[in-house]
Amino acid sequence: MDFTLLASLAVIHCIALISPGPDFAIIVKMATQQHRKTALACALGISIAILIHTLLSLVGISLMIRQSPLAYTLVQCIGVSYLAWMGFQALKSAIGRFKAIAASTHAPVQTVTSVVPDAPQKSVFNGFKVGLLTNLLNPKALIFFITLFTVLITPEVNLITKTAATVLLFSLSLIWFSLLAMVLSKPSIQVKLLNVSHIIDALVGIIFIGVSFTIAISLISSF
Repeated sequence: MDFTLLASLAVIHCIALISPGPDFAIIVKMATQQHRKTALACALGISIAILIHTLLSLVGISLMIRQSPLAYTLVQCIGVSYLAWMGFQALKSAIGRFKAIAASTHAPVQTVTSVVPDAPQKSVFNGFKVGLLTNLLNPKALIFFITLFTVLITPEVNLITKTAATVLLFSLSLIWFSLLAMVLSKPSIQVKLLNVSHIIDALVGIIFIGVSFTIAISLISSF
């Protein structure tokens, strides 16, 4: 087993995990506005998507998609559509919250004990699905894993190391996103973040739309 290779993968992946992006944004939104189980399901969904990307990269399917103009264009179009839709939904929620705050400026302040009152509560399965699709349909995630495994996982790397790398990346992802979900879903923290939930939604919307816009520009310029 190549421990040096595994250490390099771990460092690169950890940097990618903590970097602001759709995965980080959706966990923050879920954890601050949904029940803990839903947020943890979202974390699991993201981690499963990362596992899928890892396996697809290891067996070469991701590279085949990248090298096929039609397949890669289709993946990008689906990814752009989903991320943009998620972004607009977040912005819509933010605008609704801004309006509610403006309308209740002179209303008595109500005590909040758990999740955001006007945030529609998602099921555990829905949370898992959102996390899974957010990462799985992000073309940038596809490119990240193709690049990572093309550079570091050469044909000479043995099966044990590849298996260990797969388990490592999945475990790091699950630990990080679950930790975020656990911390941010604490009732005391949710209450404190209630007053800025509209800002969180706005930032999430900007991140999702920004990523989708960047991918769309890249897609258009490729023609």
